[in-house]
Amino acid sequence: MTDNPIIPVILSGGSGTRLWPLSRESYPKQFLALDSRTNKTLLQKTYERLIGIEGLQKPILICNEDHRFIVAEQFREIKTDPQSIILEPIGRNTAPAIAVAALKAISLGKDPLLLILAADHLIENIIEFKRVIQSAKTYAKQGRLVTFGIVPTCAETGYGYIEAKESTHEKDTINGLDIKNFIEKPNKAKAEELIKDARYTWNSGMFLFKASTIINELEKFAPEIINYCKISIEKNIVDLDFLRLEEESFKKCPKLSIDIAVMEKTKLGTVLPLNVGWSDIGSWKSLWDISQKNNDGNYINGRVVAEKSKNCYLKSEQRLIVGLGIENLIVVDTNDAILVANREHSQNIGNIIKSLDSSNFPEGKMHKKIFRPWGNYTTISEGSRWQVKLIEVKPNASLSLQMHHHRAEHWIIVNGTALIEKDGEKELLSENQSTFIPLGCKHRLSNPGLMKLELIEVQSGTYLDEDDIIRFEDSYGRIKN
Repeated sequence: MTDNPIIPVILSGGSGTRLWPLSRESYPKQFLALDSRTNKTLLQKTYERLIGIEGLQKPILICNEDHRFIVAEQFREIKTDPQSIILEPIGRNTAPAIAVAALKAISLGKDPLLLILAADHLIENIIEFKRVIQSAKTYAKQGRLVTFGIVPTCAETGYGYIEAKESTHEKDTINGLDIKNFIEKPNKAKAEELIKDARYTWNSGMFLFKASTIINELEKFAPEIINYCKISIEKNIVDLDFLRLEEESFKKCPKLSIDIAVMEKTKLGTVLPLNVGWSDIGSWKSLWDISQKNNDGNYINGRVVAEKSKNCYLKSEQRLIVGLGIENLIVVDTNDAILVANREHSQNIGNIIKSLDSSNFPEGKMHKKIFRPWGNYTTISEGSRWQVKLIEVKPNASLSLQMHHHRAEHWIIVNGTALIEKDGEKELLSENQSTFIPLGCKHRLSNPGLMKLELIEVQSGTYLDEDDIIRFEDSYGRIKN
């Protein structure tokens, strides 16, 4: 182990609504495989691209309560056991998240270097990315707060900019430069002016610094944040593989980014230029930009037929999409929503989400497919007193032992083997067999096999929402005392 091991801190709390309807609050973009060349999710790729860096340690992950099992499962898939999965009871922006990670990291032993990364970025040139990180270690070990400035490729108005005291575009050299100023997202005219000056780079939101250095600077410039984070860690609850922060203390933290809390005030800021094919995939246009396209400039995925169409992003999860004579469109079909947007207007989708929320459309936040630690379920059809779902249970997984006050259920096995428990009696069911769960019956569904279990569930009753569940036993710590 090196004197200053590197611990990646992966921030995974974003909602990713700018890529609606694929990305929603219930399952945001960091958990999706948006790179058409691989089936790895953005979260998984964020860690895997670091493998091979000298002194690399297992990561600290920070996410919200609702996504904890998704995060754990995605790291299980890439055979990586995080040092800690820290659960934020409420989102307070990046400064409290980084403070908590630094306090946790320094408690593990030596004063490590923390590599702060967002879970939803894409980087093309991984070799160069590692080379820049290697250079950044020199400055971080000297007590500098290193941030990575993306060399601009256009007059982008969606990013903040970093102004260095000197030019950052030295060919084949990686020099850290003192930071003079941070600039908020500029208008188009200002952005075009900035990219002509080599001192300016895009603010990537990635950092490298010693845990002790960022703690000291937070104590100097944002003492409330560091104090409340200390209390929330001291009163934490270890829940299975998760570290659950104490809510009352954490929610008292001011809601600040690390830029505003520290980087705009500190004298220790250093920027290193990064030219690695970086994207935060912040809009459908940016996703179209990085996607593999055919000779007509179209990205096509799923059941799609396109004729005399150019420069479109066409993706279908279910229905057939036919494009005829269209240009510069984003067309995305999911099992409950269809987006049709002009590519140049796709960054305004946030306004659409607000409109969906104000009109009480659940599709604004929730997918039809809901993920659980044991698998997932998809609502197929529903009425006022009935609902039909497809349930998928992973091998050797089990739902909680539970009961419903307001609904009965029929289960029909369509694939695999199910172990059914009803009021203490157990039975095995296989394909084409079914069972009935009466209202008030204490029951559990398990998959004892080595293949995925699939079943159709038909619910009927006066109340069908998911909060009509009384849990008696649960393998995933979801029983509230």
